[in-house]
Amino acid sequence: MLGSILAGYATPTEAAALGALGAMVLATVKRKLNFTQLREVAYGTTEISAMVFMILIGASLFSLVFRGFGGEILIEDVFAQLPGGVLGAFFLVMVVIFFLGFILDFIEITFVVVPIVGPVLLAMGLDPIWLGVMIALNLQTSFLTPPFGFALFYLRGVTPQSVPTSTIYKGVVPFILIQLFLLVIAYMYPGLITWLPEQVYGN
Repeated sequence: MLGSILAGYATPTEAAALGALGAMVLATVKRKLNFTQLREVAYGTTEISAMVFMILIGASLFSLVFRGFGGEILIEDVFAQLPGGVLGAFFLVMVVIFFLGFILDFIEITFVVVPIVGPVLLAMGLDPIWLGVMIALNLQTSFLTPPFGFALFYLRGVTPQSVPTSTIYKGVVPFILIQLFLLVIAYMYPGLITWLPEQVYGN
């Protein structure tokens, strides 16, 4: 799946369809595919898809109402009064998104928060590709950070009960440090993020 995306042969949606087809083929070969499992998977997929669409519809309505009542102008005024100008606004947004990652999933933050603050930051001169990658790295770090990181709860769900939660927290520390290091490097050298898109699509 990742290979087809990175090689440019398939979009993420197409790669997901290929992955689903591959899973069905493997289940058929191993003789573990039956109608009951297929129905449960179909119900689960429909439920998740409906949830995403409802979040998208709600986020779109919220953004329209927010902008209609002048919320975007309010954010611009707040950012303009921050010390440090565009960098102060950027760091404030990153800190807020980091803590929101403790209580909100990636989908909610992407559809609700980013459309509110993103246009303001872009209007202040930040590169959209660089900003998107920085937000993604920030969320990855947030999802790994104890005690509320989403990734830690997922790992806790598949880890044997004999492994204490404190061990998971300790084990994730090196990965958090790596993420923070990547954030610093990406901030100091934005060309690492923007070089390839500029070569492909031009300046």
